[in-house]
Amino acid sequence: MSLIVLDTASFDFPILHVSHRSLKKVVVATATGGKIMRDSHRAPVVKALSSISARINPGDRVGLVGPNGAGKTTLLRLMGGIYEPTMGRVLTRGKIMSLLDLGLGFNADMTGRENIRLRGMYMGMRSREIDALAPEIEAFTELGDYLDMPMRTYSSGMQLRVSFAVATCVKPDILLMDEWVLAGDAAFVAKAQARMMSFVSTSNILVLASHSEATIEQWCNKVMYLAAGQLKAFGPTAEVLSDYRSSQRRVQ
Repeated sequence: MSLIVLDTASFDFPILHVSHRSLKKVVVATATGGKIMRDSHRAPVVKALSSISARINPGDRVGLVGPNGAGKTTLLRLMGGIYEPTMGRVLTRGKIMSLLDLGLGFNADMTGRENIRLRGMYMGMRSREIDALAPEIEAFTELGDYLDMPMRTYSSGMQLRVSFAVATCVKPDILLMDEWVLAGDAAFVAKAQARMMSFVSTSNILVLASHSEATIEQWCNKVMYLAAGQLKAFGPTAEVLSDYRSSQRRVQ
């Protein structure tokens, strides 16, 4: 059974080499909504997340909303095991796929085919699994002989085709996304969108951070509203989005 449990999870970012520079401290404090903690004997610390508690069950499609700097991406990285909580716990059950950085795990001097294998290994796939999936991945990219050329010769759209095809070749139990992925040029987007929709629909749990309320409303049955690293609300999509909109109007 897939599961994510956040038990008073907190995460702090230490800010190094700025304690003696008052201008930088003011800038950092402003950019982080004033969540900066100072101690004369230690480096300043940004409280990125503070005591987040929530349970995400099978079938949940959770949208993360909040202003820039609210902690959405940091929370996704805690769920994905990229960060360890400073305090509290994050418990997960099931195979996790994090679509947070599609370019992660690629080598620009290696060919497209070599990078498909490299990225597959990075994702924890065995050699025989990569061999079995490689033909389908290569066909989906529509890059043909370009796959035998170094990726440094690719356009950004070509690189995105390879990374997107590999990232969506296996079906996870838990899918973590930072914004909805639209891969490649206009001719490729429709094909990528159909693959993305299939990929998302087959996952047991989806957690999606997005600034698009339309995307959240389309895909999510629950919403977590974050502000200044704190969980302000967690519940049905319509209810929490209404609270979020109201809070944004008060700020404006």
